[in-house]
Amino acid sequence: MYLPNAMSHTVKKLKSQAANMITISNLACGGGAIMATMNGHYTLSVLFIFLGGLLDRFDGMVARKFQLESELGKQLDSMSDIISFGVAPALLIYALVLQEFSVTGMIITVIYIACGAFRLARFNISEPDGYFTGLPITVAGVILTLSYFAINYIPSVTYMFLLIILSLLMISTFTLRKV
Repeated sequence: MYLPNAMSHTVKKLKSQAANMITISNLACGGGAIMATMNGHYTLSVLFIFLGGLLDRFDGMVARKFQLESELGKQLDSMSDIISFGVAPALLIYALVLQEFSVTGMIITVIYIACGAFRLARFNISEPDGYFTGLPITVAGVILTLSYFAINYIPSVTYMFLLIILSLLMISTFTLRKV
């Protein structure tokens, strides 16, 4: 009888951390994407960012399904999102395109990351139920990552404008209904 109790306790403990484990996996994908970019494995970086996007989609669903939503989970999700959809895609595009613009490319890359962080902080303190204010960083990061596939077809300067537009959309005040 002791073994089933211990097993039941372990299952409950794992269940209570399921959403956080998915969120940490998202963070690991973001970290993997950054390291892949640093080592010149750009396609692998793209794969990690997209995998992080899938995990980000499921962590909230699991938290709601098991009624595990918490302030800690919300903060952990934001920390993971800034890595996976802020830093990782920005460094990918910087390494491939924006570094040719020297300091200007660096500044625009940092502005994108800063706007993503601002958007996440605003979300954490004031997101109205049922609506997003501004473009979610996950969407911005996925769009930026998708632009990787157009690198050989559009002028490099286009990427500076893309980062600026995504940055402004993230910090804007328009609302989108959550799906």
